Amino acid sequence: MKSKSVLSLVACGLILAGCDDESDPVYRQHMRDFVEGISNYAKNIDPGFLIIPQNGIELVSENGEENGPPVSAYLAAIDANGQEDLFYGYQRDDKETPADERDYMISFLNISKDEGNVILVTDYCSGANMDDSYRQNQSRGFISFAADHRELDNIPSNPQAPHHVNSDNIVSITQVKNFLYLINPENYSSKEAFITTLADTDYDLIIMDLFLEGENSFTAEEVSRLKVKHNGGSRLVVCYMSIGEAEDYRYYWQPSWTRDKPGWLDRKNPDWEGNFRVKYWEEAWQDIIFGNDSSYTKKILDAGFDGAYLDIIEAFEYYE
Repeated sequence: MKSKSVLSLVACGLILAGCDDESDPVYRQHMRDFVEGISNYAKNIDPGFLIIPQNGIELVSENGEENGPPVSAYLAAIDANGQEDLFYGYQRDDKETPADERDYMISFLNISKDEGNVILVTDYCSGANMDDSYRQNQSRGFISFAADHRELDNIPSNPQAPHHVNSDNIVSITQVKNFLYLINPENYSSKEAFITTLADTDYDLIIMDLFLEGENSFTAEEVSRLKVKHNGGSRLVVCYMSIGEAEDYRYYWQPSWTRDKPGWLDRKNPDWEGNFRVKYWEEAWQDIIFGNDSSYTKKILDAGFDGAYLDIIEAFEYYE
């Protein structure tokens, strides 16, 4: 359930898969189709359900270029884009992202923003760099979270209150002024401890996991308790879900897969324990993620979350 950096995925993809075609449109369109499928399924059940892909921002451009025309269907299917390492963390945590990489990402993020989508940036930094991250994101109209743990397992002490803290009732992603990204709850002894801690905050948006650990999922009643800020305002609660990799600690994992892999299951990701590449365009994998009552997306909907935060969107880079 840990978030993966852009750089580690790109590097690993080049090592394991080679680089036969630097921008193969087939793999990119497969991922667009996957995200659009999740969106159509979820929004047919709950029209207000948010779809937020993280990274893989090149998908917003038809030709994969920074000045390319927007992909209308994909941009209409999503409500926001998440982006890691925009100003800090691309090469390593607390190190400023090189200007050329930063500007490259911003050019695509602006395509999405100009189409009406919210941009949620997570930088990995500490101290004064956190303050700088908030300043730089704000100047570009991006909503940001400065994480001082790459593991996303804590509530940072800086700033003491969320950036642009408010008591507004947040009912739309466009109203969000700050967010907390905490998807690794291993430091919490129980669901009650986790809920009590997060309920005592004033973030407009919380991104969290469906499970505390194993198959111990949060219920709709528990999620509803998190939808009220400590100051009384309402907020959004969105659920993390990896769609570009399979994780062997998830409810869907079958022990037999280590000996007899299904056709869609690919190589282990050496950078992240328990994570495996998937041929994300194959129906059997997509059936695990959405489209039926036992799917991951349906479990998120049943738990009362306001949306899904989709990770490993940039898996197309591995196959390219």
